Amino acid sequence: MPGERPADATDVSELIRSGQLTATEAMRLSLAAAAHQSSLGAIAHLDATIGIAAARAADDERRSNPTRFNPRAFGGVPTLAKDLGGPFKGLPVAAGSRLFKRDGGNADSEVADRFRAAGFCLFGLTTSPEFGLSLASEPAIGPVCRNPHDPSRTAGGSSGGAAAAVAAGIVSIAHATDAGGSIRVPAACCGLIGLKPSRGAMPAGPSFGNHLGGIASEFVVTRSVRDTELALKSLGGKARGPFPDVVMTGHSPSGLRIGLLTDTGVRFPTAGDRLDAVEAAAISLEADGHAIVRLQWTDFETAVGYSARAFEDIVAVNLVNLVQDFNLDMTMAERLTQAVVEQGSAMPAAALWASLNKALLVSHHMWTVFDKVDCVLSPMLSSAPLAVGSFPSDHGDTELHFERMAAFAPLAPLANVSGVPALTLPFGSDAAGLPLPIQLMAPVGRDLQLLSLARRLEAEERWRHPFPIADSAA
Repeated sequence: MPGERPADATDVSELIRSGQLTATEAMRLSLAAAAHQSSLGAIAHLDATIGIAAARAADDERRSNPTRFNPRAFGGVPTLAKDLGGPFKGLPVAAGSRLFKRDGGNADSEVADRFRAAGFCLFGLTTSPEFGLSLASEPAIGPVCRNPHDPSRTAGGSSGGAAAAVAAGIVSIAHATDAGGSIRVPAACCGLIGLKPSRGAMPAGPSFGNHLGGIASEFVVTRSVRDTELALKSLGGKARGPFPDVVMTGHSPSGLRIGLLTDTGVRFPTAGDRLDAVEAAAISLEADGHAIVRLQWTDFETAVGYSARAFEDIVAVNLVNLVQDFNLDMTMAERLTQAVVEQGSAMPAAALWASLNKALLVSHHMWTVFDKVDCVLSPMLSSAPLAVGSFPSDHGDTELHFERMAAFAPLAPLANVSGVPALTLPFGSDAAGLPLPIQLMAPVGRDLQLLSLARRLEAEERWRHPFPIADSAA
């Protein structure tokens, strides 16, 4: 594609593979874009030396051993890891907290191994809220991550830095994690594709430090459905525990029963323009021969409540365990983080057990939903991305904080707790030019079905990325 700007990471990799762009040139362009757009706060830690070294190694392999380089799905493509999850060797994760010094990064997780095997060249860490506790990425240690489409608004959380970097074109794809919407919410805020894969589809080892009882998943945020599908095929499968391998079923291009949910209840109402986007997607899918089945909020309300409770309890208890394992001085943490630890420390074992049992009921309930429909189409966010500062962490009212998160993305934790795959994509823009996201959920193992539907909706081009990718020879 001489003279054309790449549309996604697949295009970037094809430019590098064909020799029209070197990995080193692509890395330098990303580094320049990162410096130029530093005010977005998307990157918490940048290491140009490690990035250039990785890119040069990719270029050397392409020249000397093309039979090894060419099969790499994303050979030479610059990318960023999240400052939470992994870890990735050479990139010292601090989880958005002053409790950790950036002097670690001595080991790769299984996910990191797969990123490198796919050919990615990493050069930094994207901004995350402290310990991933927010749907905004504004840690007290900085930087404050802003939405490229409107810097006065949040890019979402907890993978907000990843989403901002991809949407702004600093990189074409980035590592992200999702325990309660943390891939999908930032993707929705920034106009990206965000898939939370089926439980067990992605590796979480070898330490399982970011596993969170099975509600968390590591993956990517992308600019295109094809990048998401290629990443799933390259990074997923054979997770080596703790769950059986997910058997991915084939695409179902026609004749599906699409469950349409456009009511999120009186407690978490969704704005009209967001609901209109969901209705428009339903009309498009119905025109393709799929049957639309109207669903009610009462079909989900109890499961949504159980999911929110399970997410909150698991996160709190996990954080207590982390504090004990690393002997952390919590007086240095943000006040909200301190309060979550206090909540987890005070939680009786019986209360946690009851919450986990209700999480099992959520999973069972979603299977009963999928007895009636093949997938669920719903809103992703209740409103446009909120203003920066809408999720403050300088207070100890955990109930208020989690309520604010539920109000912004009421359906987000449902997929994490039940284990089902969920995907968000933009389907139009609002009056301010911000993306109008929708969400699709399907039974475990039907990730490819979601991608097939998403590819169909993406083809309508109701949303176009306003910022070009830096990795361009044009």
